[in-house]
Amino acid sequence: MRLTRAGVTGLFCLLAIAVSAQTADELVAKNLQARGGVDKIKAVNTVKKNGKAYVGINAEVSQEQKRPNMIRVDVTVQGMTQIQAYDGSVSWQISPFQGRKDAEFMGEDDARDLVDQADIDGPLVDYQAKGNKVEYLGHDLVDGDDAYKLRVILKNGDIIYYYLDPDTYLEIKKEIQQFIRGSVHESEQLLGAYKQVAGVYYPYSIESTNKSTGEHARFKIDAIVVNAPIEDSFFKMPPAKK
Repeated sequence: MRLTRAGVTGLFCLLAIAVSAQTADELVAKNLQARGGVDKIKAVNTVKKNGKAYVGINAEVSQEQKRPNMIRVDVTVQGMTQIQAYDGSVSWQISPFQGRKDAEFMGEDDARDLVDQADIDGPLVDYQAKGNKVEYLGHDLVDGDDAYKLRVILKNGDIIYYYLDPDTYLEIKKEIQQFIRGSVHESEQLLGAYKQVAGVYYPYSIESTNKSTGEHARFKIDAIVVNAPIEDSFFKMPPAKK
């Protein structure tokens, strides 16, 4: 059988795609194994995180998650607590800093971050079943150090770039692109100070920058508890106060 030049070019393209896909899957597998392994990750049914944030002012932050897709984040500043939550179907918030003391629904675009974070395993676990796509983009630099770069295209069209430490295969940086109302919203996270809880590694230090607004926040996790009981009602939208 003779191959034309076009045929040879097409064959090399197919081989490149196959190698890229295989490399992406290998890196995903190494990342999940570095985090503790899929079995231990899936054995986590609830996660409670407590810590501090500096966003121009000091704040106390707590985050609770529960399978399959429930999350609640409380941010307390000077005695007032802002709440944002998603119960698996409804997103809501209480915003006392804007003078609102009753719970109100969040719009789909406003709740995008919250809904994405509600995946307790993260987008790399069972990524194909979730409708996500993963591509290996080669090497890149994070603060002058080498890192593997993955592009994850979520089912909703948003994109997350993962930078993996070449020694540990843990995530050291994430870049997030969200497509909202015809514009691109970009943010960045630097992850570090990993510690093991119930066999799974979590970052205890997170620096977040919203590239669209320039807002910068530093988070320091003080404690993480897994598999503590949390009632589903904790994530439900409360009725308006009389």
